[in-house]
Amino acid sequence: MENVAVAPVAGPDIRRGHLRVRDGRVVALGEGPAPALPGAARIDGAGCLATPGLVNTHHHLYQWATQGTAQDAPLFGWLTALYRVWAAMDAEVVGGAATAALAWLALSGCTTTTDHHYVFPKGRGDLFAAEVEAARSVGLRFHPCRGSMDRGASQGGLPPDEVVESLDEILAATADAVDAYHDPAPGSMLRVAVAPCSPFSVSADLMTESAALARDKGVRLHTHLCETAEEEEHCREQMGCTPVDYMEKLGWLGPDVWVAHAVHLHDRDLARFAATGTGVAHCPSSNGRLGAGIARVAEMLRAGVAVGLGVDGAASSELTPLAGEMRQALLFQRARYGPAALTARQALEAATLGGARCLGREDEIGSLEPGKLADVVLWRVDGFAAALDDPLCALVFGGRPEVALALVGGRTVVRDGELRTVPQDAAARLGADAHRRLIRLAGGVLPADPGAPG
Repeated sequence: MENVAVAPVAGPDIRRGHLRVRDGRVVALGEGPAPALPGAARIDGAGCLATPGLVNTHHHLYQWATQGTAQDAPLFGWLTALYRVWAAMDAEVVGGAATAALAWLALSGCTTTTDHHYVFPKGRGDLFAAEVEAARSVGLRFHPCRGSMDRGASQGGLPPDEVVESLDEILAATADAVDAYHDPAPGSMLRVAVAPCSPFSVSADLMTESAALARDKGVRLHTHLCETAEEEEHCREQMGCTPVDYMEKLGWLGPDVWVAHAVHLHDRDLARFAATGTGVAHCPSSNGRLGAGIARVAEMLRAGVAVGLGVDGAASSELTPLAGEMRQALLFQRARYGPAALTARQALEAATLGGARCLGREDEIGSLEPGKLADVVLWRVDGFAAALDDPLCALVFGGRPEVALALVGGRTVVRDGELRTVPQDAAARLGADAHRRLIRLAGGVLPADPGAPG
């Protein structure tokens, strides 16, 4: 591609230059036109900005089927309203919801995404396989996290007992998921992480055994942490310490760990995350939707913490595009710390290279450099956006330009704002059908909003 502005993240911006891709990898980039190469396909990038593909570091794809529920509830009330609905889902629901959610991510410039699936009702089919197949069809690089909960209400946890699994069931199923799907090879399209849900829904034994399993198999660890002030109160009451103190005791800080949210961190927590290499998935829209607060991202970055961006579950961040999370992150940090707190370039880095660091893939994705995988997005920054001299400002401050082209390993996933791997309208219908099916399976109605005024 040529005649294009380039924001490579790892180097200086290129005002008008070229990017060369061969065999699924970036081979060169620079100022001016591309050299003449016999047989090469040439893409005119006039009016576009090329960036690395965006990396989504936290999501719950199945929640596409319960969007719009408990609209005014805080986290614990929202979860309480939805646990029993999610207990009714089956593999068909998960497959349809995941296809729609992944398609939506692709259309917002995402080329690599995680998923944190932690509800596995018995007798409902292979839910993990359903989302893996959806990712293959849509064509995104996928890091599914085999989640789990073993601490139901009868043991002091938040979820009802019918949506939790036993420790032995979880460990066996998690090991099976890693063995069946994890591909550690260079350029892998599919890597699995181990992901007990949260301190208020899992036992200490599950946390320690999961960490041992993951490290034995050489995969990464993920969980929710410090999302709300109520979580800290819960941990202090039941564990006698703060959430991060608890994670440290259980061996859950380290360069193979990234956590979602980290909204309510103490100063010493920032230092421990930086010292141990523990990463953070920042989900500003979800945190705002649930009233959880504003994470200390500007301070994390100054401390050297790896910070990526995440959409989070579609039901706590309705129809949120990953590209839009750059703008949300920038605005939230400026609202908290002032207008110099986060720049457009820092927001793009969090959405790309920061996310790659969280996933342990900064050597392959997250920046445009020779030798890295050709996960590339061309954004349209002409038309109304042409009034801005800085195309990166148009991308981040503007929220969500159209994706002119999205490549994953050099393969076209989106072109001219349309999904090219699966029919876009069909993907949307699958998401709507998943919603309707889940409602039927759950008894016909969604729960009342526990946060709504009565």
